[in-house]
Amino acid sequence: MGTVTPLSFATKAIPQQTGFERPELMRILDLYGRMVAAGHWRDYAMDFHRDAAIFSAFRRAAERPEYRIEKRPALRSRQGMWALVSEAGAILKRGDELANVLAPVERKLMKLVGD
Repeated sequence: MGTVTPLSFATKAIPQQTGFERPELMRILDLYGRMVAAGHWRDYAMDFHRDAAIFSAFRRAAERPEYRIEKRPALRSRQGMWALVSEAGAILKRGDELANVLAPVERKLMKLVGD
């Protein structure tokens, strides 16, 4: 008979990429759909890296994204894993809760719909 070698599962594997969970993505796409309906956004992109997942929203496809919603789990215990980044690259809002980070965009949507 052959020799059976046990596999070592004790080491924790480093994730190959960071992604959005379903409720997070549903919340982001809901906001995106409402902004499209208001005529403000026209395109989006999603990037998945080892340390971050990024949702970018564009007014037009040929421009830089108006907003980037970034999820960086490594910053969870320090600054919060969610960040809202402007077109110029400035961090507008940071936090642990996605709803709080999306609040400035939600307020902008209310102004767009109200006009």
